[in-house]
Amino acid sequence: MTIEFVPIEATHLLDLLEQFERILVGDAASDPAVRRLVPDAYRDDEEAAREFRRLTEGDLLARRRSELGIVRDGLRAAFDGRDAETVVVELDAAGVQAWLRTLAALRLVIAERLGVVDDTPPNPADARTDVYEWLGYRLDRLVASLG
Repeated sequence: MTIEFVPIEATHLLDLLEQFERILVGDAASDPAVRRLVPDAYRDDEEAAREFRRLTEGDLLARRRSELGIVRDGLRAAFDGRDAETVVVELDAAGVQAWLRTLAALRLVIAERLGVVDDTPPNPADARTDVYEWLGYRLDRLVASLG
């Protein structure tokens, strides 16, 4: 399977991935966007939720970083500063899963920054909304190509 980008999309996605990586390796516990990536397992029991988070958060964030690396490295290898009209990334089954999870996680981070909760639409005046919508489009196209 392949996923294609125009060079400007590839450039912007690489920048987003770099920003996302900084979030994942930063002070994750205090960032509401990261908390959204590893939500509480027990909403009615704060102590159990805290313990579950203590036991699982590190592994979950490590997996996110690993998958982000797969996406970033694949995109860089396909793009590599070439002067082409299209950047084509070849994906194996593991790559598809990494792309799906990474784009979805990145979209969740942006949703948190935009204040998107449940069915709350993003503010169209906020420039990040376009990125949020573009990631949704990319996810939709990737899922559609699987079927």
